Amino acid sequence: MAAGRARAGIEALIALAPRQALRIIGSGQTESVPVEALAVDDRVVVRPGDRVPSDGIVESGSSEVNEAPVTGESVPVLKEAGARVFAGSINANGELRVRITHVAADNTITRIIHMVEEAQESKAPTARMIDRFSRWYTPGAMVAAALVILIPPLAFDGDWMTWIYRGLATLLIACPCALVISTPAAIASGLAAGARQGLLIKGGAALEALGKVATVAFDKTGTLTRGHPRVTDVVALVGSEDDVLARAAAVEKNVSHPLGIAIVEAATERALELPQVFGGGIAVPGKAVTARLKSGFASVGSPRHAAEAADVPADVGERILALESEGKTVVVLMAGKTIEGLIALRDEPRDDAAEGVRRLKDRGVNVLMLSGDNQRTANSIGARLGLEARGELLPDAKLAEIGRLKDLGPIAMVGDGINDAPALAAASVGIAMGGGTDVALETADAALLGNRVGGVADLVALSQATLGNIRQNIAIALGLKMVFLATTLFGVTTLWMAILADTGATVLVTANALRLLTYRPRK
Repeated sequence: MAAGRARAGIEALIALAPRQALRIIGSGQTESVPVEALAVDDRVVVRPGDRVPSDGIVESGSSEVNEAPVTGESVPVLKEAGARVFAGSINANGELRVRITHVAADNTITRIIHMVEEAQESKAPTARMIDRFSRWYTPGAMVAAALVILIPPLAFDGDWMTWIYRGLATLLIACPCALVISTPAAIASGLAAGARQGLLIKGGAALEALGKVATVAFDKTGTLTRGHPRVTDVVALVGSEDDVLARAAAVEKNVSHPLGIAIVEAATERALELPQVFGGGIAVPGKAVTARLKSGFASVGSPRHAAEAADVPADVGERILALESEGKTVVVLMAGKTIEGLIALRDEPRDDAAEGVRRLKDRGVNVLMLSGDNQRTANSIGARLGLEARGELLPDAKLAEIGRLKDLGPIAMVGDGINDAPALAAASVGIAMGGGTDVALETADAALLGNRVGGVADLVALSQATLGNIRQNIAIALGLKMVFLATTLFGVTTLWMAILADTGATVLVTANALRLLTYRPRK
């Protein structure tokens, strides 16, 4: 079943890699070839908007590349000569010439696919206690009934009819109906209760596993955070904050960069009137966007670009470092060589993230974050949410970390992206955010349709309640049977009482399981 879920999401992974590549031949000419035809050390051209055909090293050119399919991080990364690029990542705004370092059969997307399949296949199904018990219970009950019939008449000259009657009563009471239904009835009720609360769980094994996890590992971007950056600070050095934000939004208005989009959104939320722009903005990848306003040329760019274009005052440099130490991305608004303001952006945590983490800790679960982002940003988010953070983890590193933690006890992985799929598959139980990729949803054992971090605590609580209900059902079934078996052997229980005892135990177990339908986790 797990392998089937993985295979159902493989097509989406394969679709990330392009079918064709522009290979450089002879005197700088290019030819379109199948990606499978690329060899190590071949050189390819990656145009703006194209996907990188295979893993490689940038030899020339400069552009920002969206690596979300690999790292899960929403902010594009500047790639210049010497930088590594990964198969399936998207070139944003500049032409790159890339030397291939891995063939199609061994690139990042292919390795992710293999990791998903291998991790799924290595996951053993949960062996329920009732299944192990039933291996000997049913034959044991038949043997016991036969002994009740045979031993007293043969060994102690008992009345055959009396002991045949008691043997039949014993067989009826020992009937495993209530015991057999104790687990599936509770599981079915637990799954239904979860579905009503937006907690989609793919089967009883996953439901049982959730209640036994010792550690929950979260992805950052799109899981603990909203998945796109937002403006957090506006520092005005010239004019007001609104003036700085409005001018920056005017420059970024027609730019598709996530940071630019976030700046425009912030200006829209404040209902700011943007200055008129003459002509279109000119983007220098990884550095700045420049546009002509009524007051003259203005640019929005990185602190590095600002330092190259003008002298940055010491106090401004200190303010930039302070904002970056908080895990924020800083852009600088400049008019000519004058710094007019700073804008800080950050992918903010979900509203319920801190509360969700706290609820898990209250249940004795260890909580940590595994992120592809830099360690400084990861530490900043982790400190705000009260959990341990481990950054700069690519999919294979996340998978290795999950394996290490799994050796210490059952672990749940929570993620939303393609890059999380191997870790979701390898964990004791994988949990996907409902708004995540199809691959993550297919690979995971459970999904949070409400996209709430608190839903993870709800899943754990529901599982623990279900496991408790199963234990109650087994106690009811076995307890009633032990009592009536004893009374049967002493001739107190009649055949009709045995029938009622067996039926009654089944009814009680079923009724107890149905209580889960009304379960609501405590906040």
